[in-house]
Amino acid sequence: MTETPLEFLLEAQLFAAGRSLSVKELAETLGYETDEVHAALDQLQGSLKRRRGALHLAEVGGRWAMEVKPKVAAHLPRETKTDLPPRLLKAASLIAYHQPMPQSRLVDMLGQRAYDHVRELAQAGMIQRRRDGNTRRLSTTRRFSEVFGCPHTDRAKVRAWFREQVAESGILDDVLGSVVIEEELEDGTVQAVLPVGEDE
Repeated sequence: MTETPLEFLLEAQLFAAGRSLSVKELAETLGYETDEVHAALDQLQGSLKRRRGALHLAEVGGRWAMEVKPKVAAHLPRETKTDLPPRLLKAASLIAYHQPMPQSRLVDMLGQRAYDHVRELAQAGMIQRRRDGNTRRLSTTRRFSEVFGCPHTDRAKVRAWFREQVAESGILDDVLGSVVIEEELEDGTVQAVLPVGEDE
């Protein structure tokens, strides 16, 4: 009987786990060295690309996961997706765009409903809340990066990536053509602020 290739074992392990795993976790679970796992993950990533199937291997912040390709996911029934409820998307977007963001600023932008949105996003594992004086400082988590397909977990890189996505989408073309709002950060730098309308 021939030994099952590590590439196949990794594919099965990641598929069965249903979540992202680090190289160390994979190595310990399967009984291989981390450098062997790294090499096999690269091989698996290449194999999945050549197969041109529905799944791909994604790395987010040093953790690996089997995911449905975005172009395929768009055609899946809604109940199979990990989408956030639409009412939470605005709050999640604002937090990603402005992070680390004081909760009081989010409340200024969205009103009192922001408290419920923050609680639900935290319960879903999408954001973290850290006490900062009389408010909380909000930032995205690894789960946020996984759900939105961001290749980073560092909050500054997530913020930059998210702003790039917004710019590429053209969402703000009309808004930024007429109004540019700036906000001074604690370190003295100035950033453009995403304007928010009053609609739900």
